[in-house]
Amino acid sequence: MSLDTSSQVSSVAVLSEERVAAEVSMQGALTHSETLMPHIKMALQMARAKKTELDGIAVSIGPGSFTGLRIGLAAAKMMAYALNIPMICVPTLEALACHYMGSVGLRILPMMDAQKGNVYVQEFRWRPEGEDVRLSEEHPLSILPLTEVLDALAGTELPAVLLGDATRRNDFPALPANVGIAPLHLRMPRAACVGLAGLARLQRGETDDPVTAVPLYLRRSEAEVLWEQRHGGAAAS
Repeated sequence: MSLDTSSQVSSVAVLSEERVAAEVSMQGALTHSETLMPHIKMALQMARAKKTELDGIAVSIGPGSFTGLRIGLAAAKMMAYALNIPMICVPTLEALACHYMGSVGLRILPMMDAQKGNVYVQEFRWRPEGEDVRLSEEHPLSILPLTEVLDALAGTELPAVLLGDATRRNDFPALPANVGIAPLHLRMPRAACVGLAGLARLQRGETDDPVTAVPLYLRRSEAEVLWEQRHGGAAAS
């Protein structure tokens, strides 16, 4: 099973090496605390699977919505403990890059909103490896002004695609000729992609400790910054 609560989309999937058995995704007015557990139950019912049949739980760990990430990771930890199954943490932008799995030659730039005109951004490319293709990180995860990202892309003729919740803003700047925005159905985070990335990590023997796993934030939340400004000291952890 895989979970993604990194954005306004609540997404849960049940999948195996052969197929996506079920996926439930919703973007609406309800909070993740209201939707996640019902979506987990619904996905299992749709897949005709029992919790006890799960072999692992993959979860998107960010960057993204601070509250959403906490809710998703807490649910994944609870299931890993209760079912005694491995937990696999998947960076949100890596999972987004799986929307374009196998697209060799395309620069893939997943972006999540980091507020104040900034984005969390990371660049990937799918590169041939023997008879298969493997996701390669071309530029590490960073927080940058959106305009700086677009200026850098304009300096090359290689085709590039942008995706993630940062592409939803109404005042999105003009794009360089070689850059496009993913279509709506490929733009937002999906649990199925978290699951695909999680399966690949699990096959390589990469799992995470539910005790020590934490969300990938990169920066402090706005609430923590306001606390420090109002109280003149470091925010409580």
